[in-house]
Amino acid sequence: MIADAFIGLGAWAWIILGVVLIGIELLAPGSFFLWLGLAAIATGMLDALLGLSWQAAGLLFALLSVGTVILGRYVTRSKKQPEAEAAPLNQRGQALVGRVFTLETPIKDGEGRIRVDDSSWRVTGADRFAGAKVRVVRIEGSTLVVDDP
Repeated sequence: MIADAFIGLGAWAWIILGVVLIGIELLAPGSFFLWLGLAAIATGMLDALLGLSWQAAGLLFALLSVGTVILGRYVTRSKKQPEAEAAPLNQRGQALVGRVFTLETPIKDGEGRIRVDDSSWRVTGADRFAGAKVRVVRIEGSTLVVDDP
């Protein structure tokens, strides 16, 4: 029954489907439904021009969907950042390696703390007094290993 109504609308069914898919894009994250909606609208336009059977229109929609999704991924893909400029995602400690900080608490028995923005980090290294400058040389778990700047 729904299929008969869809086929009865002809090319308009594809155009309506395309508009609905683009509308869904407003509710869904990403940009996947946008490309499917554009494929459906293109299918509707070609169906109106060429008078395609529903089987041919369905196959055309499938092909256009694949093509528009691939085109969409190419268009929306971000440019790669150089490795030196790329911040390590979910590895905040790695971004601190090489930077110089001031000790918040002295390093006693190999352990102390530094303040980085609004957080405090545990550090290990040679004993130093509070206020001394240290350079982060590596990270071990959630502990920063420091040395002289």
